[in-house]
Amino acid sequence: MRRSVRVIVFNAEEDYAVTLRSELLRIAGVQIVAEVDEPGMIEQAVTQFPAEVLVAHLDPAPDVCLPIATKIASQHPELAVFVISESTNPQHILAAMRAGVREFLTKPLDSQLLTESIDKVLSQATSAVELGSLISVMGSIGGAGASSIATNLAVELASMTKGKPVALVDLDFRYGQLGTMLDLQSDYTIADLCETPEQLDEGMIDRVMVKHSSGVHLLARPNNFAQADQITAAHCASVLSTLQHLYEYVIIDGPTRNDSGALCVLDLADVNLLVLQLLVTSVRNLHRMLEALRDNGYNLDRFKLVCNRVGRESSHLCVEHVEATLGIKVFHQIPDDWKAVSSCINMGVPLSEGAAKSRTRQSIRELAEKLANPHEGDEPAEHNRGGLLGRIFSAT
Repeated sequence: MRRSVRVIVFNAEEDYAVTLRSELLRIAGVQIVAEVDEPGMIEQAVTQFPAEVLVAHLDPAPDVCLPIATKIASQHPELAVFVISESTNPQHILAAMRAGVREFLTKPLDSQLLTESIDKVLSQATSAVELGSLISVMGSIGGAGASSIATNLAVELASMTKGKPVALVDLDFRYGQLGTMLDLQSDYTIADLCETPEQLDEGMIDRVMVKHSSGVHLLARPNNFAQADQITAAHCASVLSTLQHLYEYVIIDGPTRNDSGALCVLDLADVNLLVLQLLVTSVRNLHRMLEALRDNGYNLDRFKLVCNRVGRESSHLCVEHVEATLGIKVFHQIPDDWKAVSSCINMGVPLSEGAAKSRTRQSIRELAEKLANPHEGDEPAEHNRGGLLGRIFSAT
């Protein structure tokens, strides 16, 4: 468990969204639990999402937005309200301070001041909370192996937590197969938790989670498509935030789609594992994903590349080519052992049970150890594009 500050962001100026998100997500311990762009939605977000900080960008209408922010500060003294604006009007600043606004930050934003303000909240025992690590596993193409990696990673982490269970969440709401991979049948699913997200408690979570003998507790996908369509980003944020209070690790298979729910996971996650294979289709998709993340202000330090099925015969491509093309070092490589993996999937058992000595199982164990004991040395690497992949990408 580690110290964390959950942040609600209000911003109605689209051109400033990337800058604000980037400034917040580069601060260690920050989780964005909700982003709203309508002043009237701020109060609803504060009521619905557990958070320690509200960051309200007042521009382009500070006279309209400031009264709402000051009202929130007055009515929710436990919430640290920060406001950001180009305005240096003394009346605005005085009104904010009188209402209990913690910080009035002027633009251009002083990154150090923002960090110090967040750290101040983080250091307050009554405000900062102990949360488990949230790790998402996302495939760059269908069949990349993300579900298998997520399942076995959760099992390996559970063996390292001294009897504490690990949560495994299936965010492929339509076609997720984590229950099948662990041979678990679920009477309740994530859809049941999303019916009343504001009333989630430990007892409700315990009833819905399906227990596996390895120590993994599974939150299964919905049982039908109709339920899947009703799950919103707000539902996802509420469920995942609650799980972090109860588990040392929360492993997510997904997101598998590009919508507000997916962005919510990226905002919340401490680490996002991006799974690729040595295929041009996989690398191309990953390139697009990374470009989109950069363009939207996400901190790429929270994204780690995992190259799966290394060793399978693949002409032309190798890990070094991928790193040179993407400009990012591969965080971990998992060797190809399809016979062992497919056998365990078909039997509904984790690799630790069905193929404990397989190379794939040993590699996923090493990945779990890396994540449980993070260290430096996997920073993005700047490379010049060259060779086959460089020519492919320069033509797109």
